[in-house]
Amino acid sequence: MEKMKKLFHTTGTAHGIYSVGLTAVVVAIVVVVNLIFGQLPEKYRNIDVSSSKIYEITDTSRNFLKDLDTEVKFTVLAVKEEADERIRTFLSKYASLSKNISVEWIDPVLHPSALQDYDASENSIVVSCEKTGRNTTVTFDKIVVVDYSSYYYTGSISENEFDGEGQLTSAVNYVTSEAEKQIYRTAGHGESMLPANITELMDKNNYTVSEWNLLMNPDIPEDCDLLLMNAPANDLTEDERDAVLDYLAGGGKMMLLLGDTSSKDLPNLSAVMKEYGMEAADGYIADPQRCYQGNAFYIFPMLSVSGDMAKGLASEMVLLINAHGLNLTDPVRDTISTTSFMTTSNSGAAVTEDTQTEGTYTLGAVATETVSSSHSDSENEGEPAENADGDTENSDTENVGTEAGDTDTGNDSTDAGDTDTEDGGTEAGDADTENVGTEAGDTDTGNDSGDAEDTKETRLTVISTANMIDSQLTETFTTLENTTLFMNAVTANFDGVENLSIEPKSLAVQYNTIQHVGLLSLFAIFGIPLVILVGGFTVWFRRRKA
Repeated sequence: MEKMKKLFHTTGTAHGIYSVGLTAVVVAIVVVVNLIFGQLPEKYRNIDVSSSKIYEITDTSRNFLKDLDTEVKFTVLAVKEEADERIRTFLSKYASLSKNISVEWIDPVLHPSALQDYDASENSIVVSCEKTGRNTTVTFDKIVVVDYSSYYYTGSISENEFDGEGQLTSAVNYVTSEAEKQIYRTAGHGESMLPANITELMDKNNYTVSEWNLLMNPDIPEDCDLLLMNAPANDLTEDERDAVLDYLAGGGKMMLLLGDTSSKDLPNLSAVMKEYGMEAADGYIADPQRCYQGNAFYIFPMLSVSGDMAKGLASEMVLLINAHGLNLTDPVRDTISTTSFMTTSNSGAAVTEDTQTEGTYTLGAVATETVSSSHSDSENEGEPAENADGDTENSDTENVGTEAGDTDTGNDSTDAGDTDTEDGGTEAGDADTENVGTEAGDTDTGNDSGDAEDTKETRLTVISTANMIDSQLTETFTTLENTTLFMNAVTANFDGVENLSIEPKSLAVQYNTIQHVGLLSLFAIFGIPLVILVGGFTVWFRRRKA
C-alpha cells in the first residue's frame, strides 16, 4: 500500500494526471462547442470551399429575394436524409435570404399520395405562390445536370453543372410575376439558330421564343414583344423591309445580330439600320490595342452601359470575334436617338482585302424613339377630301365652327360675331376634330374627356457580330460576360422586367494549368526550386566541412 501511495506522489504520476485532466477538459470543450454549433442554422454551418463556388448566390438573386413581398413555398418531395447534400445545403442557404420563403420536406415513401396531390415526381421541388395561384416544378436533375454524352467516350456518366440558383430564382420569378414576353425569331433568310444556353436563359426569364417567317407572312404578330434576327445570310425583300419599318414606327422592338454577310449584300436590311442612324462599315474590325493574345480581330470592346444594361457585369469583359463595324449617322427623324454601348478604341480599323481604314467604330448600338399611338392611328385614317372650291369637307356636322382666335369650349355657343352654321362646317384650312371644327390658329381641346396621349418607345438594338453568343466561345472562356450583356440587352426592351437569368456553375474538375508561359512563369517553375536546392546544398556543404 505504501508503494502505491509513493507511486502517486512521483513527478511522473503528477504529470500524467495533469495530462489526463487537461485532455478531458479539451474533449469536453470540443463536445460543448459541437453541440452549440449543431444548433446553428445550416447556412452558417456550411462553408463553401468548392472550386466553382456552387453555394455562392449572386447579387441578382439576393436583390430579387430582398424585394420579394409575396409568400412562396418550396415543397420538397424527397427523403431528406437520402437527398443530395449539395441540394439540401443550397436550398437552406437560398431560403434563408427571404423571410417570405418557406421550405417543407415531404417523404414520398411515407406519404405516397403527395406525388399525386402535387402532380410531381419524386426528388423534385414544387414552388408555389398562394397569392397568384401559380406553381412550377424543379426536378433534382435540373439542378445537378448530368452529361450523358460522356458515357459514349468514357463508359460512365459525369456530373456537368450545378444550376440551383438559376432554377430556383427562375421558379420564384415565374410564380410571383405574371409578366411573360413573346419573342419572335425570324426565319427565311438563312438565320442562325440561337445557342442552347441562350434559349435556356430566356426560358428562365419566362420569355417564349417562337419562329416567324417574314417571307411567308410579312405581317408581324400583334403579340410580338421583340423581333429577333440572328445572323441573316440573305437580305429582306422590299415588302419585308417595309413591314419591319412599319412595325418599328408603331413602337415595336427589334434586335439584330449581324452575321458574316457583308452589308453591301443586305441593302434592304441596311436601309432599316440607316433610317435609325446606323451605317455598316466595310470589312471586319480589328483593334490591336484591345485584343486577345495579339489577335487583332478578337476584340475586347469598350463598354458604355448603365442601368439595366449594366446589371450583373462585374468585370465588363466581353469578347467579340470577326465583328463588323458601325458608324453612327444622322437618323431620318430628329425624334430618333442613337447611342453606342460597345466601341473599339481609337486604334480600331475596318479591314478589307484592299484597304484598312482606321478610326473608332461602334460594335453595338441602340436607337430609340418615342412615338404616339394616337398619332400613329391618325396617320392610318383617311385624309379629308377637298371640294371643287378647295374647301375641306368635314365629317363633323353637328358642332359649331369658330373663327380664328376663339377658344373651343366643346359646346354649341359662339361669341358675338361668329358665324353659326347649320352643319357646323369649318372654313378652308380648319382642322377636323371629333367635337368642334376650328379655323387655323384655334386652340383645340380634342374631346371632353381630356385623356393624355398613349406613347410607346421604339427600340432597335444592333450587335455587330452574332459570335458574341456563340456557345463555343462562351463555353471556352467561362469568365466572359457575353451572355450577361446579351440578356441585359434583351431585357432592356421590356418595361418592368429584370434580367434574372443566371448561368449554371460548372462541376467539371479544374486543373491548375499555366495557359501563357512567360519569363515570370519559368522563373516560378524552375528558378525558385533551383535557388532553394543550391542554397540547401551550400549550407550542407559548409556544415560538412566544419
